[in-house]
Amino acid sequence: MAETQIEWTDATWNPVAGCKIQSAGCTNCYAMQMAKRLEAMGVDKYKGLTRRSGKRTVWNGVVREDRSALDTPKSWKKPRKIFVNSMSDLFHEAVSEAFILDVWQVMKETPHHNYQILTKRPDRMADIIGRNFPTPLANVWLGTSVEDENVNSRIDDLRTVPAAIRFISFEPLIGSVGRVDLAKIHWAIVGGESGHRARPIKEEWIDNIFQQCLQQDVAFFFKQWGTWGKDNKRRSKKANGREYKGRVWNEMPASLSL
Repeated sequence: MAETQIEWTDATWNPVAGCKIQSAGCTNCYAMQMAKRLEAMGVDKYKGLTRRSGKRTVWNGVVREDRSALDTPKSWKKPRKIFVNSMSDLFHEAVSEAFILDVWQVMKETPHHNYQILTKRPDRMADIIGRNFPTPLANVWLGTSVEDENVNSRIDDLRTVPAAIRFISFEPLIGSVGRVDLAKIHWAIVGGESGHRARPIKEEWIDNIFQQCLQQDVAFFFKQWGTWGKDNKRRSKKANGREYKGRVWNEMPASLSL
């Protein structure tokens, strides 16, 4: 587990390492390059997880369960919001169901933390959690990533998952999501892509999500413009900042039941 600069969480916990590209939102995933750096630093957990594709570092599909990391949250006495698997996807098909259940047991034993799990595979999440945890843990938030309207079906899968909090990360937002049904969704995170290969974000795409959050009573969190500002000019992520409609949006979900 490590402290993090991700604006919507306090710390990260990575009991799984490695992944594969699932959809267009994965193209410039920061975790691929980070895994390569960690391997170069001699961190065994990240050894052999990536390959070169032209000038890019990409996942090679190897996924590694790290049992030595399972108990780490138990050493954190101060309550935290913990992003689970910032460097992977807990519901990747190569992660065993038994290991996922072990992760759940740790979260159950540490109710002073709130855990945030984000997946691009909400169909598998719905299957496993629906069968094993029909009564959700109050401290576990479950979410999915939606980068454009081509993957809106993930929201329907997420809606079926037993969870105290359900959330959507519209990041990197690389296209309009159109009209979406946010019933039983409690929180939306929106953000543009960063990095030298970043794809532009359009303010009208953000407006569309913002208005639907207002209409459907969903907490709205604007994470970043990323590399491209609202004027469609390239700058550093820091220079573009986080202001949207003249303010910073840090709304968080209330503690809701099903």
